Amino acid sequence: MLYETPALTPQDRDVLAHVDAMRESLRHQVQRTPTKWTADLRKTLTAQAIAGSNSIEGYTVDSVDVEDLLDGEQEVAVSAENRAETLAYQHAMAYVQSLHDTPDFRYEKSLLNSLHWVLQGHHHPGMTAGRWRKGGVWINEPGQPAQAAYVAPDADELPSLTHELITWLNEGDLEAHTLVRAAMAHLNLVKIHPWSDGNGRMSRSLQTLVIARGGVLAPEFSSIESWLGAPGNTWEYYKVLKQVGGREWSPGRDTALWIRFNLLAYHQQTQTVQHRIDRSTRCWIQLAEFGEHNGVDERQVTALHDAARAGRVRRARYQRAENLSNQQSVRDIRALVEAELLLPVGNTKARYYVPGPRFPAPVLEELRQPMWLDDPYDD
Repeated sequence: MLYETPALTPQDRDVLAHVDAMRESLRHQVQRTPTKWTADLRKTLTAQAIAGSNSIEGYTVDSVDVEDLLDGEQEVAVSAENRAETLAYQHAMAYVQSLHDTPDFRYEKSLLNSLHWVLQGHHHPGMTAGRWRKGGVWINEPGQPAQAAYVAPDADELPSLTHELITWLNEGDLEAHTLVRAAMAHLNLVKIHPWSDGNGRMSRSLQTLVIARGGVLAPEFSSIESWLGAPGNTWEYYKVLKQVGGREWSPGRDTALWIRFNLLAYHQQTQTVQHRIDRSTRCWIQLAEFGEHNGVDERQVTALHDAARAGRVRRARYQRAENLSNQQSVRDIRALVEAELLLPVGNTKARYYVPGPRFPAPVLEELRQPMWLDDPYDD
């Protein structure tokens, strides 16, 4: 028996309908927006999902540094441990993204274990990643390592529980909304806790995969991992998991609170993505207009936009984004520095560029505006 999908309340259904409407609107907007304008945003959202999910496990890397790592930058000031965790999660996310429209797709034990190996293989030279655990496991109370917050099912129960979950992923509650099924997949996998480590990240990755398989939005627009990684949300996440799941495997418990928590996350994450797309588009238009009147080549707007959006841009990233030669990218960045639109920071290998003294102030002011998120359950 698994934790069961609850009946939605009228308020839950209203919130879910609003999320659907926002996601559908977002889908149309992404389709209408030039790819060049959304490419940076897609990478940013992926980086924020990686940074958010890893931060829940105590691996803290700024999302801008994550973007640089995703770009293959070697001179990023992060520890070897955090670099390894970031790149492992990048590979897992890439795997999830590649599966979102795979024909004849089915959930399998081998799929889950393969994804786990991608996430955790660098931790386990003894080849224990990608295999169900062979012993008991428990989750400690945050900050209290001697106190158990949750005791997972015994190892001898894993074959039947994981088989039931995989069967449910393929056949169960198919009439339920994709977002609700994704939340229940997360809950059941994290409570079964089939691996010795990495269960939280695996459960969040599975949720993202189930959402992506729903087909409304690409995976980078679908994940709530960035939202879960915000400090206040992370504490609430642990709190709700404990309230709903209990201190041991107890699938008869009411899961309505977990669904409500996830619907709030979906709603606010969709608000965030919408806000970022709107703001990114406005900034691109402003920079393009500025470039027209100030002798800035259209392709150089990419560098300015990246510097404004992320706070910095690296020459190699600009080169890849615009498919330039090394010489072309050096010449373009040098011209922007000479025009005082960009300002170099750091030595040659680790150098990046930030907005300079002549960078158009209205663009930076636009990006500094606070973002207000509505709580759909707040009457």
